[in-house]
Amino acid sequence: MTSATALVLEGERRLVRRELPLPAIGDDDALLRVEACGLCGTDHELFTGAVAWPPGFVPGHETVGVVEQIGGGAAARWGVAAGDRVAVGNRRACRECEPCRAGDLARCVRFGAPASYGLTPVAQPPALWGGYATHHYLAPESVVHPVPEALSAEVATLFNPVGAGLCWAVDAPATRPDEVVAILGPGVRGVAAAAAVKAAGAGFVMVTGYGPRDAPRLETAKRFGADLVVDVAVDDPVEALQDAAGRLADVVVDVTAKSASAFTQALELAAKRGRVVIGGIRGNAVTVTLSPDIVPMRELQLIGVSGVATDAHRRALELVGSGRFPFESLPRGTAGFDDVDELLATMAGETDRTPPLHAVFVPR
Repeated sequence: MTSATALVLEGERRLVRRELPLPAIGDDDALLRVEACGLCGTDHELFTGAVAWPPGFVPGHETVGVVEQIGGGAAARWGVAAGDRVAVGNRRACRECEPCRAGDLARCVRFGAPASYGLTPVAQPPALWGGYATHHYLAPESVVHPVPEALSAEVATLFNPVGAGLCWAVDAPATRPDEVVAILGPGVRGVAAAAAVKAAGAGFVMVTGYGPRDAPRLETAKRFGADLVVDVAVDDPVEALQDAAGRLADVVVDVTAKSASAFTQALELAAKRGRVVIGGIRGNAVTVTLSPDIVPMRELQLIGVSGVATDAHRRALELVGSGRFPFESLPRGTAGFDDVDELLATMAGETDRTPPLHAVFVPR
């Protein structure tokens, strides 16, 4: 085999199949045979043009596969060998800048978003910089994590959303055992956050959603640590939490998308000196109406989060592989080269189909 099959995003809603040459592998790099690549909100936003990015790249930044070729230097650096299944962090790391030396490889100063996997242009050799392909190039600065043997490739792609759950719902607010946690948004990151805080010892977990579309997702959340689920189109989440838990939340995690009301509810759900984590993106067109006095009156701590720490990916794979929560049974939709565009359109709400909770590209 001398070439890989890849999908190149050449414009809005234009994924073009191309054959790209396989690179020669030296001492410090590697070649991955892609088994699966998770799809997230950024993927469908890039596909539809909701997020502007220069066209001409192979998308996909939640990649899992088998190491097909690897140099000796890379094998020693990453602690993996040919034949190992690994998860690939979306950010590369120089390992020399201040954040890297502190162990925060995901915030490497040298390799920021433009150099991320799933965003790097095919014009930059060797072109195979994303997961929508049969093969993925692993540069010397790659960050890879061995995948537990018990996990399938499709389930292992949860390393990124579950990593977000750990980072955003546990690490950022320093969630402590027996605390009350409210999670707004029952998407894959909301469900992952519920599992993460429950595993961290949270005493009571509420997950909220909105309307009939979220009903099955709220049912799923019950299997991932939620003690209470609330449809905010029907019930007041503040009253529901007080009735069920006896008090407001020590930690509130908002992972909704483009919801003005959720931001306000996040503040209202927080108890005195509560920590409110904002991971949901409102969008430029959304206007939020609230009474800001609630922040000083309740002495709230507001925490903005974006991205996932490198260590969280490793811990996420451990949590998913532990068997404590049924991650393998998450409602999952898969697509290959011929139909991933349809799955992305569904995730963007452009079809009459219900988006799966967990979406995965499988190169077939």
